[in-house]
Amino acid sequence: EIHIKEPIEKEVNPYLLPGELLLCEASTVYKYIQEDGSHRGTYGKLVCTNFKIAFLEDDSASDDNEPQFKNKIVGENDITLQCVDQIYGVYDEKKKLLTGQLRKYPEKLSNDCKDLRVFNFCLRYTKEEEVKRIVSGIVHHSQTPKLLKRLFLFSYASAAPNNTDGRNQTVMFDTLEDWRGELERTKGNVKYKAVTTNEGYRVSEKLPSYFVVPICVSEESILKYEGRGIPIWCWSCHNGAALLKMSAFPKEQDDSTSQMQKAFLDGIYKTISKPPYELLKTDDLTSSLPSLQDIQTAYTKFKQLFLIDNSTDFWATDVKWFSLLESTNWLEIIRRVLKKAIEVAECLERQHTNVLLIEESATDLCCVISSLVQVMMDSYSRTKSGFQSLIQKEWVIGGHGFLDRCNHLHKSGKEEAPVFLLLLNCVWQLVQQYPPAFEFTETYLTVLSDSLYVPIFSTFFFNSQHQKDINMSGESLKTQSGPFSFLTVWDWSVQFDPKAQAFLNNPLYAEKPKLDKSQRKTARFK
Repeated sequence: EIHIKEPIEKEVNPYLLPGELLLCEASTVYKYIQEDGSHRGTYGKLVCTNFKIAFLEDDSASDDNEPQFKNKIVGENDITLQCVDQIYGVYDEKKKLLTGQLRKYPEKLSNDCKDLRVFNFCLRYTKEEEVKRIVSGIVHHSQTPKLLKRLFLFSYASAAPNNTDGRNQTVMFDTLEDWRGELERTKGNVKYKAVTTNEGYRVSEKLPSYFVVPICVSEESILKYEGRGIPIWCWSCHNGAALLKMSAFPKEQDDSTSQMQKAFLDGIYKTISKPPYELLKTDDLTSSLPSLQDIQTAYTKFKQLFLIDNSTDFWATDVKWFSLLESTNWLEIIRRVLKKAIEVAECLERQHTNVLLIEESATDLCCVISSLVQVMMDSYSRTKSGFQSLIQKEWVIGGHGFLDRCNHLHKSGKEEAPVFLLLLNCVWQLVQQYPPAFEFTETYLTVLSDSLYVPIFSTFFFNSQHQKDINMSGESLKTQSGPFSFLTVWDWSVQFDPKAQAFLNNPLYAEKPKLDKSQRKTARFK
């Protein structure tokens, strides 16, 4: 049947983005779904570019069955190289993980994606030369360690016309004005100030150029330990209590150093525990929440439950579904994180206490807890632009190491942990429980998590603002020199047309009424 098939007249070619190059391709590849031993599927061409792996169907049906919700950058048969999790080869019905050099080429490829999709390709009818090229191409480009500058982000930035202005209502927090505006919005400007001490990263490369500290903290203190031991402001509650975070001093130090650091901390605590500041409660998240290693292990187990590519395995897991889900521990971690956020919210609201979150670098669990507290307590953070500004403030500018945590460069993976996904998962739980309180939908959260792996936006591809800044200056093809202009993920028009963007907004959103002072006193905390 295969050989008699009439050759197809029209050549299917992949749609390429600016800066995207076709690296290898193979025709007569069969993309299939396994069901009870039988295979359903379609023939087509499998291509690999410096941005994605794509399957192009030979006889793609007419455009009548176009999905309503369609991504302009990544089609449903596309996998960005960043999104590839594991690639397996099937040799005589046995699955084997593919890495590095291959001696023997498989007859089938099974591709697990980080967004939990699974693709199966059968290469039995493909020419041997093409099989070698496509398999080694895909394995090489999606699995081997990369240099940062080799990411597609840079090819795209130097080739794409930079005409989009992604400012759209999202506060980017890369200027002093943005921080002052946020202080004013939350009425925190009486006791806290935005500082320029780190301009040019002279204090620390981990900290952003601008951030906010208590007014009584001096510039010398900030400079003393490269910003460690300094309470950095996240948000102020309407009653004046504030949420702060601090990167802790390393544990293993000699006595004299740790005594100096302890004295330094005592001095800081003293100044911010007396009026006009509220009482201070410190919370060391490294001891009160699961470690990043625990989070990574739980998520890896959780993920395996979904990466199923045949119905036999599906029914086998279906019987024990709830106990399997429970044993991954992922939901337990979500519960603990939400519980911690509620504790912090109660301290701020009920007990009028400042809360200081402490973590080694204050860029992982601190980001999760401070974001959740703001989502729970500040109705602005539940609007779309407010939530985006919150992610900018706490995560992107706050210095969460997206590059390492998402393992975008395929290094050893020791640093990998789905911390941002954990936040989105917790927010999803809140969206389920209080649907009208959020201006965005679960589709929005899903699309946001998928965007972690689309390397045309700079938002999730750097470890810090400093790392982004030093890599901004580059040779752009258009202007010969000058800085790269990167897109921000918050410009949703890059990925979706207006009709599809409508799915990101919640039609049932009910804005919270503003209480006046007299009602606020009596309103019970809940």
